[in-house]
Amino acid sequence: MINQIKTPLFDKLLEFSQNNPISFHVPGHKSGQVFPGKGQNVFSEILRIDLTELTGLDDLHAPTGVIKEAQQLAANWFQVNETFFLVGGSTVGNLAMILATCTKNDKVIVQRNCHKSIINGLELAGARPIFIYPDFDPLVNRYTGPNLASLKQAVIEHPDSKAVVLTYPDYYGTTFDLKSVVNHAHKYGIPVLVDEAHGIHFNVAQMFPQSAVELGADIVVQSTHKMATAMTMASYLHVNSNLVDRDKIANFLSMLQSSSPSYPLLASLDLARAYLATISQETIEEIKKSIIEVRDLLRKGKQWDLIPFREGLDDPLKITVQLKNGYDMGNVTRLLEENGLYYELASHNQILFIHGLHPYEQITKLEQTIENINSHLKFNRRNATIEGKIMFFSNEIGQLDLSYEQMNEKQTTFITWDEVDNHLAAEAVIPYPPGIPLLMKGEKVTTNHMELITELLKQGVSFQNTEIKKGLKVFL
Repeated sequence: MINQIKTPLFDKLLEFSQNNPISFHVPGHKSGQVFPGKGQNVFSEILRIDLTELTGLDDLHAPTGVIKEAQQLAANWFQVNETFFLVGGSTVGNLAMILATCTKNDKVIVQRNCHKSIINGLELAGARPIFIYPDFDPLVNRYTGPNLASLKQAVIEHPDSKAVVLTYPDYYGTTFDLKSVVNHAHKYGIPVLVDEAHGIHFNVAQMFPQSAVELGADIVVQSTHKMATAMTMASYLHVNSNLVDRDKIANFLSMLQSSSPSYPLLASLDLARAYLATISQETIEEIKKSIIEVRDLLRKGKQWDLIPFREGLDDPLKITVQLKNGYDMGNVTRLLEENGLYYELASHNQILFIHGLHPYEQITKLEQTIENINSHLKFNRRNATIEGKIMFFSNEIGQLDLSYEQMNEKQTTFITWDEVDNHLAAEAVIPYPPGIPLLMKGEKVTTNHMELITELLKQGVSFQNTEIKKGLKVFL
């Protein structure tokens, strides 16, 4: 049995740094010796292991030593064919898995409410996306997983598709019947690629939904930094079947990832796997109690309702509240931050709080924050104007109005919102977080789009479009 306590990469970096080597190599900070004094105390320890591909430290792009061993330990624990370490976040994993499975004009069945990195990968490949629109779940009052009937029908209608690309779970931790989708796609020999950015911890305990790996997805990308203990940008890509070409994946990862990958990030992946693999049942029980305690405290907020948790379907670490009519989201989030409480995501009507994979330790401060908000927040009789309309998807199968090849041949111009109706968008409109496009590049702009974006801007939602308040870039 493989010892999952082992952390070969981290241990080797520590051993190397403790020998006080003479540095005539990059990086230029020389293990922290050359560094601005202002940041010395903060960075000194991590800079000692911020090294390069020296003898004994292996090479991420051609691993034969400690990096290979660390990746094999991860593959063993996740029970997959192979695990690749990523230092460019799940974004680079999503790009690689798409580029490795499809090329120009290949059909790809894809969940419409996916992360922008999926859409970017399809554009880079020049693929032809067949979009499956999500279902609206009235219990949680938002769009969640893909419409399963439409998804299965798309596979039947497009059996020549090169892949099915799905997001599981969604940003709020909600899952769907992935197993039936995988089984259906595999009948046609179509691999299922899953962006499981928020599900790295699903393997840890039965309190969580089943992971995409367990459910038979062929490639699974996980953000180890989101819900586990790795540093930001550190992620895994798991190859889980022979329906995909691992050599192509390795090749695209070598193209897309830096030729000078961060060793601290790689070491944090090694440590994160060890943490996940050895977390005790006692800790799991403490986490369960902590989640209940945090949910009970959040339930005391007068300005919101707690979204119900559904065992087996929802991630218990994701806690969402919905604002009651009569309260302004901008005022609520401002008060939260003024009280030192920083949430993960605020939409037009919901706030997402993420409980860590460890018992919460600031219960008293959380209780005081809720009390402060209850006493200072005013009811203003302002009703939500876009309730139930936030993604306005229909349960259909759809495609872009232009192919990526056609987009590349067209000129663009920037026009104001009062002129944009019925034009084809030349840029995606993306609120961040969660990074899911409300409007795709190549989609027709409708009055509904304009009303929604205008309302979201009024409510202070952030967009990754610098000129979004003025208008939009469209195709001529």
